[in-house]
Amino acid sequence: MRTTEETRLPQPDLDTVEIGTVLQALADPVRLRIVRLLGDLGEAPCGGLDLPVKRSTVSHHLRTLRESGLVETRLRGNTRVSRIRGEELDRRFPGLLTAVLGAAPAVPRDRGEAGGDEGRARSEAGD
Repeated sequence: MRTTEETRLPQPDLDTVEIGTVLQALADPVRLRIVRLLGDLGEAPCGGLDLPVKRSTVSHHLRTLRESGLVETRLRGNTRVSRIRGEELDRRFPGLLTAVLGAAPAVPRDRGEAGGDEGRARSEAGD
């Protein structure tokens, strides 16, 4: 039986990562979607993530997520497989990952919808 050697790419010790770094990484919609997908899939290669951007862009976002401490990436042959650092993140930032993965995506509003930003600004001004 042949064994596959895996190598983990460099990642920060989560004890040295600030919450702002993690939140900044999650602020990008594509990266947030990647984290949600990895939460559903468990782990996936770059090409295994169904995203509306080029593979090179996905690779860039995965690198950012890894460097911010959210994702671990291992080399499996020629493939880079990523997963969320769930247990480690829960120890460092209790509840954060649960909140991120459980949050409902925003629903875009129609620009002409009553009560939008313009209506809210008028209400606040007393009009």
